[in-house]
Amino acid sequence: MAFRSCKSPALAPLALGIASAFGAHAQSASIDPQTLPPVTVTGRAPDAIATIGGFGELPLSKLPLQATVVTGVAMKDAGVQSLADITRFDASLGDAYNSEGYWTTLMVRGFATDNRFNFRRDGLPINAETSLPLANKERIEILKGASGMQAGTSAPGGLVNLVVKRPEGTVRSAALEWRQSHTWRGGVDIGQRFGEGEAFGLRVNAQSDELDPQTHDLHGHSQLLAVAGDWRVTPDTLLEAEFETSHRSQPSVPAMSLLGNRLPDASAYDPRTNLNNQPWSQPVVLDGDTASLRWQQRLSADWRAVAHLATQRLTSDDRLAFPYGCGAEGNYDRYCSDGTFDLYDFRSDNERRTTDALDLGVRGSLSTAGIAHELQTGVLLSRFRSRLQGQAYNYAGVGNIDGSLVTPAAPELTAANTNRDERNTELYVRDAITLTPTWSAWLGLRHTQLKRESIATDGSEPVSYTDSFTTPWLALSHALQPGLLAYASWGQGIESEVAPNRARYTNAGQALAPLKSRQMELGLKGTATDLSWGLTVFDIVRPRFADVGSDCASDTVGNTCTHQEDGEQRHRGLEADSAWSVGDWTLQGAAMWLHARVEDVTSDTTLNGKRPVNVPDRTLKLNVSYRVPLLTGLNLSAGAVHEGERMVLQDNSLSIPGWTRFDAAARYEQRLAGVGTLTWRVGVDNLSDRRAWKESPLQFGHVYLYPLAPRTVRASVQIDL
Repeated sequence: MAFRSCKSPALAPLALGIASAFGAHAQSASIDPQTLPPVTVTGRAPDAIATIGGFGELPLSKLPLQATVVTGVAMKDAGVQSLADITRFDASLGDAYNSEGYWTTLMVRGFATDNRFNFRRDGLPINAETSLPLANKERIEILKGASGMQAGTSAPGGLVNLVVKRPEGTVRSAALEWRQSHTWRGGVDIGQRFGEGEAFGLRVNAQSDELDPQTHDLHGHSQLLAVAGDWRVTPDTLLEAEFETSHRSQPSVPAMSLLGNRLPDASAYDPRTNLNNQPWSQPVVLDGDTASLRWQQRLSADWRAVAHLATQRLTSDDRLAFPYGCGAEGNYDRYCSDGTFDLYDFRSDNERRTTDALDLGVRGSLSTAGIAHELQTGVLLSRFRSRLQGQAYNYAGVGNIDGSLVTPAAPELTAANTNRDERNTELYVRDAITLTPTWSAWLGLRHTQLKRESIATDGSEPVSYTDSFTTPWLALSHALQPGLLAYASWGQGIESEVAPNRARYTNAGQALAPLKSRQMELGLKGTATDLSWGLTVFDIVRPRFADVGSDCASDTVGNTCTHQEDGEQRHRGLEADSAWSVGDWTLQGAAMWLHARVEDVTSDTTLNGKRPVNVPDRTLKLNVSYRVPLLTGLNLSAGAVHEGERMVLQDNSLSIPGWTRFDAAARYEQRLAGVGTLTWRVGVDNLSDRRAWKESPLQFGHVYLYPLAPRTVRASVQIDL
């Protein structure tokens, strides 16, 4: 095997470093327990700030949009290991082809995010075709709904923004975590302000993971080093700089599929199975370097200018023993009825992706004719570039679902890949207008000019086009009474699809012309001392892309299939959420009911009125926590996640049933007199070891089935000095 065994002793140098650094500090520093940061068990608060909403530091409770904020503390309490784990925090979030060992694709309001365009880092675009480290992130913000006001191109479900930890006084924290079976994680978080008037600040995060989960043959490792600093040049000038470098190496897990026309029994399937277990299987290697520089200048008491520059460099080796179809039975979208499948050797090494962005903007307040405006305007320049090599995608033999068949490797680079260059210039303006003490109007407008170029790695099929479009967003809100806000909004978004890079397509690897989606939303938000709640109705219409042609199921026939617009997908839904604290109890709940349908399809009219695949019709997520009064510092919590059925086939003839998972956790904060705090955490995910199909994506023209992870125990200890 091309990976190294990962055992916990590899963490010994990190543990020794933690011990020495914190031992020295403990002898010379102390913290007043009253100054310790508050600990919460929720990822959402009534006064939470979500900058991804586009209106600066205004709290979510006052904005006419829906967003979720997942704090770093909440992620630690829930044992979040990757971005895929945040789906437990909001009913509108779900899985969309989330393979263990690979990068995360999220679903928001039933639409899969586009990893090239739907992710932000401190508000600037990044590419999420990689493993995004979370150890140096203060919080994760998820905007729900069409995002044309915030992004030039993006899928309509929502945007994900990663907010980097910045210097904020003295921070001395270290943690060690274990997860079943033998996964270990160790990390440190150190911050300090220094210099005259504490003009300089520094924040360092380091983390090392030895990955050995319950899934078979999935050993791996990862590391992260991140440094953030700032300089308060004058009371009106702030200069911030930061960088992170990360490495992850771990095989990925192919999904299960239909066995002929039969849905396999989830209760009999071992979720620890890894079909990527050939002797020639290699890990997916993901390396990332990201850096940014931000200058903020106060121009006057009411106005501020911001210049924000960021760059991201990704390198990846994407390898997989890839089960795909059953040629023996003429089915190329599922496995054979006897449990065998065609196995391919896929390798795409040295993939290089770069993203650069520069945002120049001003924001401030003014008054015209007695009407107050909170105004933001600027320009965002961004550039994306991918440079790939030839790839292997070769038939290697026949495998089976129990992983017992061995095939020879077929690593020859027989297939071309596609190189792409994309440039965006986005002019934007956002205005929050106070009409009266209770009425506000909200305006957003973004004009985008884009240029797209692509060419196959063998020099064939060059494509180039330019386009421009404007995406507006309008909202009106009314404060019915203090703490009660009603609003209505309408907006548009643009997304850019790329045809899969397979030989069957007439437009393989080519970017398609951008298409507009639109959204209407009505919402009601309430906040009080011990209660916050929200109710939202939305209607999103998105252009639908489909494979159209004589044979779109097999790669054995070339240039017979075209990936193109064909109809639309309409999602109408109701979201409800609440958080209630009473005494020592905190209860949280979120639910989404979704009516998703395919409409106006011309290539296959029988699909009209059908539900799209892999979209649950309802989702419910609950959490209750109890602060034990008899033992100060102990908090017990339990959670439940329920998802309704998902369609497996486009004609809706097969579906996977709904499922419910229960989790439990405890946190104990132990005060160390005159030194700091020890925080002990323990949790059990999937408490009843429920067996079910978690999701059913139709990806690359193939039906996949991902199981719920088995019951998993985790424990950690964290020291804060």
